[in-house]
Order: sequence, then C-alpha cells, then structure tokens
Amino acid sequence: MSNRNIEIKVRLNRKEAEALNKRVKKSRLSREAYLRHLISGVVPQDAPPPDYFDFMRELHGVGNNLNQIAQKAHVLGVIDERRYDEEMRKFDQLVRDITKAVILPRPME
Repeated sequence: MSNRNIEIKVRLNRKEAEALNKRVKKSRLSREAYLRHLISGVVPQDAPPPDYFDFMRELHGVGNNLNQIAQKAHVLGVIDERRYDEEMRKFDQLVRDITKAVILPRPME
C-alpha cells in the first residue's frame, strides 16, 4: 500500500493551470510526480528527445568495446590500435550527435 495517503486540493486559475499542464507535458511526468519534485526543491527537466535513448544505448556499446580493448591491452601488454581508433571515432561522433539532439537549439517548426 502506498505511503502517500494525504490528499491536498489546490485551486488554480486558468492561466496557472495551463502553465502547470504545459510544464508537466514537457517533462513527461505525471502532474503528481512533477509537483513532488517541486516540493523536494528540484525543478524537473524537460524530457529528452526520443533519439536521446538510442544515442545512449549506442554510447554504452562503444564504452563496452573500449573497456574490452583496455582489458585486452592490460592482459597482453599491447593495444589493438586500429580497433581502438575506430571505437574512439564512433564515440566522438556519438557525442556530437547527442549534443546536437539534446543541447543545440533547433529550428522552429
């Protein structure tokens, strides 16, 4: 059973409700979760674009490959430079793609 058993009713005017609903929608949180964040002293971020999760999955894959290269280099005392350079190029490109998708401004729709 939930430990959230206290209900608080709040009345807003139309402008306040629209502003709250707009921010909640951008965060992709429930209204309740959004308000709990605010009560906890943090302002929820806007939800990242859908591409963000694909980029992060790819980034984890590249990181795993780099970790395998590092482990092999440690055990054998040599590094596969070609494979390392290839994975670093992928890593650099992913960082640029993530930056473009998440941080840089986009043209107006």
